[in-house]
Amino acid sequence: MIENLMVKVSLACAVLLLSMQALATPQKQEVLEHYTVLAHAVYEDSLITAGELQQAVRQLIAKPTEESLHHARIAWKAARIPYMQSEVYRFGNAIVDDWEGRVNAWPLDEGLIDYVASSYGRESEENPAFRANVIANTSFTLSGTMIDAHAITKDLLADTLHELGGVEANVATGYHAIEFLLWGQDLNGTGPGSGKRPASDFNPENCSWKNCTRRVDYLKTATDLLVDDLAWMVSQWAPGGKAREDLLNGTTVAGLSTIITGMGSLSYGELAGERMQLGLLLHDPEEEHDCFSDNTHYSHYYDALGIQNIYLGEYRRIDGTMVAGPSLSDLVAAASAEVDKNLRDQLAATMSAMHTLVKNAEAGEAYDQMIGPGNNSGNRLVQDAIDALTSQTRGIEKVVTTLQLASIDFEGSDSLDNPEAVFE
Repeated sequence: MIENLMVKVSLACAVLLLSMQALATPQKQEVLEHYTVLAHAVYEDSLITAGELQQAVRQLIAKPTEESLHHARIAWKAARIPYMQSEVYRFGNAIVDDWEGRVNAWPLDEGLIDYVASSYGRESEENPAFRANVIANTSFTLSGTMIDAHAITKDLLADTLHELGGVEANVATGYHAIEFLLWGQDLNGTGPGSGKRPASDFNPENCSWKNCTRRVDYLKTATDLLVDDLAWMVSQWAPGGKAREDLLNGTTVAGLSTIITGMGSLSYGELAGERMQLGLLLHDPEEEHDCFSDNTHYSHYYDALGIQNIYLGEYRRIDGTMVAGPSLSDLVAAASAEVDKNLRDQLAATMSAMHTLVKNAEAGEAYDQMIGPGNNSGNRLVQDAIDALTSQTRGIEKVVTTLQLASIDFEGSDSLDNPEAVFE
C-alpha cells in the first residue's frame, strides 16, 4: 500500500517536473519577439548617444576650444558603446546589412574628406578620389565628371561622395568619418598616440589649416546624418517596423537561423578575421577599426558583448536598466544542457580575453601598439581573443545542430581560412 502510494507520488512529481520544464522553456516565437525587443532597445540607445554627440559637436562649433573638442571626442566614444552591441544584427538581417555601410564603413581614405600628411601619398591606382579633399575643394573632376561640392549637404555626403566611383574606401558618412574629423590622422604607426587634430581646425576666426567653415559644415552635416540614419533604423525595429515584421512573419526556423547567422558571422569572419587577425598578420595600424581615436579595444569588446547579449537574451541599457527575456540559450538548454553550458563558457572566455585587451589598452598600450611587429606580448593578447572568438564560433555551430536547423554558412575570412592569400 505504502509502496503503491510512493510510486504514485513519484509519478506525480515527475509529471509536475516535466510540466514545469515545459513552462520554463519559451516558445520559439517568443524568442524571436524578444530578439526584436533587444534590437529596438540597442538601436534606440545608439540614437540617444548619437544625439548627445550631436549636441557636443554643436557646442564645439559654437566654442571651438580644446575643452569642447575633448567633450565631443568623449561623446563619440560613448556613442560607440551601444552601437557596437548592435552589430550582431547585421548578418542575417538584410535590412541592417544593406544600411550598415552608411554608419560604420571602414577603413576609409581620409584624403577624400580633408587634408592629410605628405606621407599619405599623392595618388592611388585603386581610388581616383584618394586626395580629393572635399573640405578644401568646392568642385573636382572624377573620370571626366565634375563633382559640385559647393554646398556640403546630406545629399552630397550620402548620395554623391559615399563610395564615390564605386570605391568602398571612399567613406564620407558615419562614425568613422566623424572620428577622422574629431581626431585627424593618427601618424604614430604602431607607436603610442592617437590623432592630434587641434580645436582651431574648427575656428573660422583663427583657422589652423584653412577651410574651417567648410570643415565645420562637414562635421555638423555628417553628425546630423548619423542621427537621421539611426532614427530610421530604430523605426525599423519598432512595432510594425519592416525589420521586425520581416523576422516575425517568417518561419521560426528562418528566424532562429537569422539570429545564429548574425552571431556566427560576426564572431568568426568579421571580428576574429577581418577586424583582428588581418591586422595582426600584417602588423598594420591601418587595419585597426577605430584607427584615429585608438578606441579599437572598446569597439571589439562591445562587438563581442553584443554576441553574448543575443544568446542570453539580455541587454543592459545606457540608463542601467536590464532588458531580459526568452533567449536562444533557453531553447538550447532545453535540447541539450551540455551544448548550452559549453557555449556560455566559451562566450564568457571571449569576454575575459576582450577584457584583458581593454585593461591593457587602458594601462597605456593601445590596440595598434599591441598588433605591432616584435610586440610578442601584445600580439599574444590579440591572438588569445581571436582564438576565443574562433572557439565560440564552433560552439555556435553546435547550436545549429542541437536545434535541428539547416546548415548555416557563416562569413569567412582569408586571414583565418587562407592566411597565405593575405600576403599575395
